[in-house]
Amino acid sequence: MPELPEVETSRRGILPYLKGQTIKKIIVRQPKLRWPIDKTIEQAQGQVILDVKRRAKYLLLQLTNNWIVIHLGMSGSLRILVNQQEVAKHDHVDLVLSNGVILRYTDPRRFGCWLWTDSIDNVSQLKHLGPEPLSEAFSAEYLLAKAKNRQVPIKSWIMDNHIVVGVGNIYASESLFMAKINPNRKVSSLKLNEFVRLVTAIKYVLTKSIEQGGTTLKDFLQSDGKPGYFAQKLQVYGRAGEPCLICQNEIKAQKIGQRNTFYCESCQKLDSE
Repeated sequence: MPELPEVETSRRGILPYLKGQTIKKIIVRQPKLRWPIDKTIEQAQGQVILDVKRRAKYLLLQLTNNWIVIHLGMSGSLRILVNQQEVAKHDHVDLVLSNGVILRYTDPRRFGCWLWTDSIDNVSQLKHLGPEPLSEAFSAEYLLAKAKNRQVPIKSWIMDNHIVVGVGNIYASESLFMAKINPNRKVSSLKLNEFVRLVTAIKYVLTKSIEQGGTTLKDFLQSDGKPGYFAQKLQVYGRAGEPCLICQNEIKAQKIGQRNTFYCESCQKLDSE
């Protein structure tokens, strides 16, 4: 599933081609995505794309009078086509622009969405979200205040979009390893200095992943059709049974909150400091 770095990579990739361009035509070949594409999205034709923003894992296309809100779902991707290409089975939406560029949305599993709205304030999916992880609002003090009396594992908690957006499964495991925090630790047991390490790690891991173009494990491709390369730098995720790169002890794997979790028992001790 594309996570925050992959979505941010897509945003940065498509922005130079979209900003300031007029939408000549929108072609919807398959409207039945996670939420059906409303026919009113045809009103996008003739509008100018003023900006391409991101909130959590949603891309926000700001038009002259409206917004298009895009989620890539489990397997979606956006590609920039400077020349017309043959339409493949899972190419569901095209935005044809005044500069001749086509923004093509591909989604084999069809769990993504294209929402049409007058205002992003009206989009229910964007309400009640936590802060952006790379923002100043996401701090150790913020997490400490939220952590009071919480008895859930820290791994599950930091993946909750109500707490902070965009810390997906891969990045949660990687950040906890960097912060030397066991993913099974109860949230309320963490001290301020541990939250400082965790926030620092999350910001570092996400920033590095964005710089590398995201993580490619299955379906994700950048807007130019190239894979992301952060998977080459993973420290624990997907490395069960292999030696820890720090201490050489075996990387463990278990399910936490129904999600595969990877960690080093030696570097990430279960008892608090």
